[in-house]
Amino acid sequence: MLFGKHVNKYYLKYFWHFFFGILALIIVDYAQILVPREIANIGEAISNGEITSLTSIAFIKPISIIFIVAVTMFIGRFAWRRCILGEAIRIQADIRKELFMKTEVLTQRYYKQNKTGAILAYFSNDLETIEEVFGFGVVQLIDGVFLSVLSFIKMFQLSTILTLIALIPLLILLSCAFIVDKYMEKKYEKRQKAFEDMSDFSQENFTGIRVIKAFVKEAKELRHFAKENKKNKDANIEFVKFGALLDVAINLLIYSVIIIIFCVGGYFVYQESIGVDVGFSTWDIIEFIGYFNSIIWPVFALASIINLTARGRTSLRRISSILDEEVEISDSGEVIIPSEIKGGIKFNNFSFAFPDDPEEKVLKNISFEIKPGETVGVIGKIGSGKSTLVNMLFRLYNVEKGTLFIDNYDIMDLPVKVVRNSIGYAPQDNFLFSDTIRKNIAFADDTIPDEEVVEAAEFSAVRSNIEEFSEGYQTMIGERGVTLSGGQKQRISISRAVVKDPKILVLDDSVSAVDIKTEETILNNIKKLRKGKTTILIASRVSTVEKLDKVLVLKDGQLEYFGTNKECLKNSPTYKRMVELQTLEKELEG
Repeated sequence: MLFGKHVNKYYLKYFWHFFFGILALIIVDYAQILVPREIANIGEAISNGEITSLTSIAFIKPISIIFIVAVTMFIGRFAWRRCILGEAIRIQADIRKELFMKTEVLTQRYYKQNKTGAILAYFSNDLETIEEVFGFGVVQLIDGVFLSVLSFIKMFQLSTILTLIALIPLLILLSCAFIVDKYMEKKYEKRQKAFEDMSDFSQENFTGIRVIKAFVKEAKELRHFAKENKKNKDANIEFVKFGALLDVAINLLIYSVIIIIFCVGGYFVYQESIGVDVGFSTWDIIEFIGYFNSIIWPVFALASIINLTARGRTSLRRISSILDEEVEISDSGEVIIPSEIKGGIKFNNFSFAFPDDPEEKVLKNISFEIKPGETVGVIGKIGSGKSTLVNMLFRLYNVEKGTLFIDNYDIMDLPVKVVRNSIGYAPQDNFLFSDTIRKNIAFADDTIPDEEVVEAAEFSAVRSNIEEFSEGYQTMIGERGVTLSGGQKQRISISRAVVKDPKILVLDDSVSAVDIKTEETILNNIKKLRKGKTTILIASRVSTVEKLDKVLVLKDGQLEYFGTNKECLKNSPTYKRMVELQTLEKELEG
């Protein structure tokens, strides 16, 4: 059985199911142990001449008992499978749900440090192992203990000497159990790590298949996969090999003991036949062997439990590493719930460093204020901190109190859900889900009317493209929007952000893949349709931001200037240089 703070609660939650399952299992074990005695009774009755026909009482009575035992075992086995194995599946589902809920609240830092393939391994192999422990692990433990105890009681009643001989394999196994357990645990952990690496490599290849094909690197990736696959195969073979050796050793012990039982038992029968009263007949040895056969399964079960619990502890430890992960982004003890978010934003001497490198500040001493309803462009060289600055608005990281405000409320005092619900966001990577176009646009709320979905598509100048598809808004776009062009993905991402009608709209380099005419259409729609609502555009082209209310220029994580287009041209060397370079580029293209 498996114990730990993340699984103990399930023993209580499903107590009655386990109780009735274990009760049914014990009844089956007790019924099963009656069979050898009845078979011996039939043999003795035949030897004594009590059975003269199939209708003799001496035959009908034991056969009837065996039949009742068979029916009892059939019903009992169905009951314990339904109760114990069924609840094991439910526990697996509960842990998977808890695990998924935890991964939803973990921060960016966690996903930077842990690969997707490794996390998926927790949801597959590790959860399946835990299900086995709660299912067959419980069955093997209860079945092994009760069946072996009942069998040994019966065996002691027949012959103490033979029973002590039969205890040999069990005692040897128990003495080796602790050593084997630790060894199996290490082997299984190595096996799971190899599976993680292979899963992560495969997932990365599937995601980047277009790049692999474009660079004709299929053969190289195949060789790399072959190495990862071999590591996984070797780790599995090493683990299974030890388990197989353990099974062979147990078989050898058991059949050696059976040979000894036949020899010693045969000697007792011989003594009885020559007149020495040892109280052990031919049918006693048959009955004894029947009881011994009943403990063969518990002995194998013990070996299996050693294997299974070692794997279960490893898997639970790995899953617990996620469930025990600290939730860094959460509401403080006392939060302020504003009646309305208007869209004002203020940075006050704001600095920021990523948690995994607290000494390296990527944003330094930034102060500016965006009034509700303003459209603001954020511009700067690659790596200047544009996306990082805007990401602070979503509470993806904790920030120092008194440095970032929304509508004069400290962002650390606002509920995380309120902050994020008030913002519409089109990310830089334009991530789309493997679903229909409509569901991607209406991701914020599935109940959004079709008219609003169409209006959002019109806003981002993608409506005509969507309607050209044979299935229109019901078109499946494939994983990460693989069937769409870069510009179409960007505009659908904008539609998804706009359809929320948020008080604050953030477009992170969201028009870089569209032509100038489409960009102008989107910018005009922002001016017309988002009056009175705050809009922030991160851009790499000056043409994107020059007609906005204000422009924020970043350089090396610092605010170089914040003001109108004319003021930036006058006071920001970086902005002026970008304008000159892009003007020269246009002239050369002309």
